[in-house]
Amino acid sequence: MSIRRPNTLRKRRETAMTKVLFVALGGGVGSALRFLIATATQHLTGSSFPMGTLVVNVAGCFAIGFLGSAFGGPVLIREEYRVAILVGLLGGFTTFSSYGWESFALANDGEVGRALGNMLLSNALGLPAVWIGYRTAQAWWGV
Repeated sequence: MSIRRPNTLRKRRETAMTKVLFVALGGGVGSALRFLIATATQHLTGSSFPMGTLVVNVAGCFAIGFLGSAFGGPVLIREEYRVAILVGLLGGFTTFSSYGWESFALANDGEVGRALGNMLLSNALGLPAVWIGYRTAQAWWGV
């Protein structure tokens, strides 16, 4: 039976809190970047098609693929920084990049069925959830 020292438990809590703070900071920066890039892109294209969102989603997917690979091998950084960038910054920039990374990681690990399941379920459940949320708000507030 091992006895945990109070300092070890405190260090774990401090490390967890550091990660949460880094994710929050990265998320704020990522959200601001998403707003700026999507708005500028939409303004430049002048299109009714959501080109700004498309650009952000594709850029986020490229970034998480590139950085996820780099941080898993040739570019070693502290765990707190990795989480801040991949979860915080890119999560705030676009959650679509997380969806893309997780689906890719499953397929890359040979779990193609789970990857396809993630893609199918995310779309099959996510889009109707938007519709249900929209209709619920309409019913509640008469919008």
